[in-house]
Amino acid sequence: MPITSSSAHVIASSLILLMGVFASSARAQDIELTPPPEGQYVLDYAGLIDLKDEEEINRIATACLAEKVIPIITVTIESMAEYGGAGMRIETFATLLYNQWEIGYERVNDEYWNKGILLLIARDDRVARIELGDGWDREHDDTARLILDDQIIRSFEQGNFSSGILRGVEVLDNMARGERLPRPPISWRNVAIIAVFIGLAIFTVVSLIRRRASGWAWIFWGVVFGILGMVLLNMMRGRRGGFSGGAFGGGFSGGGGASGSW
Repeated sequence: MPITSSSAHVIASSLILLMGVFASSARAQDIELTPPPEGQYVLDYAGLIDLKDEEEINRIATACLAEKVIPIITVTIESMAEYGGAGMRIETFATLLYNQWEIGYERVNDEYWNKGILLLIARDDRVARIELGDGWDREHDDTARLILDDQIIRSFEQGNFSSGILRGVEVLDNMARGERLPRPPISWRNVAIIAVFIGLAIFTVVSLIRRRASGWAWIFWGVVFGILGMVLLNMMRGRRGGFSGGAFGGGFSGGGGASGSW
């Protein structure tokens, strides 16, 4: 029977659809990691977390899921390349992994929810990522950034990986519960930077007064210290119920969250 143009169009469309399905299936398997078993919320392949801290992370995550229907999954790996992520950015890797595992629940009690949390650390790549479910609506990206910079990356820079990860999970739990985040620990490096900045500012002001400097000199030094203050501020911020279901129930990422390196 001859193939009409309409039949050819249907066949072509079907082939394109099948190719898309196969391509999507292949992409879903790009990350060669399987989720932790039921009741566990940590995969520590990079060996960064002490046993005691891992037990505490699991306890926090268990309570958060049961009471707020928000799973917090923590994953440490040696490098992204070892799990099918060669050449990927941490944002891409985390999003693919989140969607592959279907972290969290898209709907709860017939309402849109999708509020899972993935904390991913790639040790040898020296990068970390907090990936948020689509239900966070990107409004918590700044909060995720503060948690990553102030609690996790800062500890990593001091060589404290296990305690930094535990602290990060504790504060992510605060975020999930809608609680106020704790203040970051005092950094004496930042205190020294502020002291030097204030000292230079005072010295400059006194010098300008003694020399009876013109208005242009005041404007010039005001601009200089304004720029210097912004640079120092960026330096100090870092580089930057009863629910009984499981942690993986069809959730997906909206691309929100924060990334950092150390």
